[in-house]
Formats: sequence, C-alpha cells, structure tokens
Amino acid sequence: MAKNLFRKELDMLKPYVPGKPIEEVKKEYGIDKIEKLASNENPLGPSPKAVEAIKKAAENINIYPDAYAMELKQEIAKKVNLTHENIVTGNGGEQVLRMIAGTFINPGDEALMADTTFGLYETSIVNMKGVAVKLPLKNYKHDLDGFIEKINDKTKLIYICNPNNPVGNILTKEEIDNFVAKVPEDVVIVFDEAYYDYAKENSDYPETLDILTKRENTVILRTFSKVAGIAGTRVGYAITSKEIGVQMGKVKDVFNVNVLAQAAALGALKDTEHIEKTVKLNYESLEMMEKYCEENDLEYIKSNANFMFMNVNTHSKEVFEELMKQGVIIRPGYLWKWDNWIRVSTGTLEQTEIFINKLDGILKAEVVSC
Repeated sequence: MAKNLFRKELDMLKPYVPGKPIEEVKKEYGIDKIEKLASNENPLGPSPKAVEAIKKAAENINIYPDAYAMELKQEIAKKVNLTHENIVTGNGGEQVLRMIAGTFINPGDEALMADTTFGLYETSIVNMKGVAVKLPLKNYKHDLDGFIEKINDKTKLIYICNPNNPVGNILTKEEIDNFVAKVPEDVVIVFDEAYYDYAKENSDYPETLDILTKRENTVILRTFSKVAGIAGTRVGYAITSKEIGVQMGKVKDVFNVNVLAQAAALGALKDTEHIEKTVKLNYESLEMMEKYCEENDLEYIKSNANFMFMNVNTHSKEVFEELMKQGVIIRPGYLWKWDNWIRVSTGTLEQTEIFINKLDGILKAEVVSC
C-alpha cells in the first residue's frame, strides 16, 4: 500500500511565484534588452562599499563565517541605539520570518495577518501547523479594528507589513499607536519594515523602535536587500527584545549568514551616499508613475515603498504578457486575486519612462480593440 510521503501541511500551501528571470524572458521572446521592474530591486545596483567589502572578504571564503555575525549585529545595534543581543540576523528576511514562526507557533496557534500582504507569513505559520487568520484589507489598508476583534487565547502573532507589499501604502504613527495600545501584552506584534528606508521619508510613518522600548513582545524586521541593493547576498535582520532574541537564536541555522553577505551588509551600513541616491531616485520614479496615472484616470495606491500598485482596468495577466513581449517585466495582480491591478517596481528614470510608454501603448490598443 502506497503511503503519503509528504507532510499534510504542504497540501495547504501554494508555492511562491517569483518574478520572471531576465534571461528566461530574453530566451522566450527573443529580446536582447529587458527592463525588470518586478522584484523591487535597486535600479542603481549594489552599494559600492558593499561590493568593495565582498571583494576583500572573498579571499577568506575557505573559512566558515562567524556563526553569531557579531560584528554585523554590533554595527546594526549602534545604528538603532540597542545592543547586539537585540539583533537577530538571517539569510534574508524570508529566513527571519521562518525563524519567528519556528520560535512561537505550536500546532493550533493562530497568527493574524492582512489579506492581501506578503505571502510568506501564511506559509511559515501553516508549515508549523499553526492557523493563519487572514482579514481582507479595509480601504486598501490593514483592518486593525478587525485584528483586535479576532484576538483570542490562541493568538500568538500579529503581522503588520508597513509599507504593505504589494499595495505600497503605510499605516501612520497614529494608527499604529492606537492599535498597539489595544493589543494584549502576551501577543507578539511583528512589524515587517522591509521598505523602511523609503517609508521613513513620510513624516507620518511610525518609529517602531519606540514601541519596542516599551513593549518587549515586539519584533521589527528589516533588510539590506532593497535600499542597499544587495538582494543577491540575502541579509535580513530582526530587532527585538533580548528574551525573544535568545529564543530565536535556538532555531536559526548555525552559519546562516555567509562570509560575503556579512561583509556586504557591513559595507552597506557605511554607504549613506548610495542610500540617499536610491531613495531620491525612488520618489522621482514614483512621481512619474503617479503623473501618468492621474493624466489617464487610472486608480493607484499612494506608495512609500519602491513600487506602485495601479489599476489598469484590464486583466493583469494580459498586460503582464504584453509587457514581457516588449521587454518589460512587472508583477501581475491576479497572483494576489487583484485581477486588474499590477505592481511595478521603481526603476531609473529611463526605465520608468520605457515602462510608461509601453503600458500606454498596450492600454490604448486595448481600448481600440474593445
């Protein structure tokens, strides 16, 4: 008799669908030049100081990395006025999220999250035999009042993605402060701030470090992938209380942040010039897309991340495929059940202009054909 070899939790999970790789699109459509605006990567490339640090570190890759990533933790801690015991590093934000679930979730425990938001929250919870309780967005934002109503004795975690991916908007300081005041102390709030460096330009964006100083059951997730431009090295980290940090350390892989990644992150921390240029370019690109949407009566969500979510009034799968044929890769909203929406990463001004021109041609051809 055949036996089921796979864990039953896998039946409840859908595999993550990454953005199309550039080389695959080139081969599929016979195109030489591709503008990839799908994965929220840095269009200026990696931090030069990170690249320099990697080159130096490459001479020592025969040696295992520091399992504690102590120097990196200390430098992050200095930046946020805490100690290395408050920092947990991981192989990208994804691994940190799995570590969070592995630290807190027993079978049957619940975690609250938005629907729509980053899909790995649900995956990591279900994989630990927990229950992902998803609440639809309200006015395009997390339904914070709904979260409060759903809290019960089984609730362990609440995920707040701010800015929210794929929507791009923020929850304000006032909204977050009011929410946190209503959450029981024994529920852990996870603030996913992967786009922190972009969002903090908005004066209404909350400073969750202030929340952590008053509320120990708080985890703040940040990353070097976006603004530092080192997504390929995979470095993310959590800022949390010392007690949670100790417990998360028990579930991490031993050498989870490799030698080159640690070096790159240390270099990027010093590269304020690259970060400032990246953030400046980001908002210039967003402004171009906003202007196009407003001139063409397309609904969009005001973004404080490095991408925009817009309603193209036609099925996103068709727009996605037509753009690929013309050398532009974006993320179609049907993946999140937002059929007529697309998510577009900010690029250089040239890339953004190319995207706008290609999209405009597709949408006008769609109108004519109708």
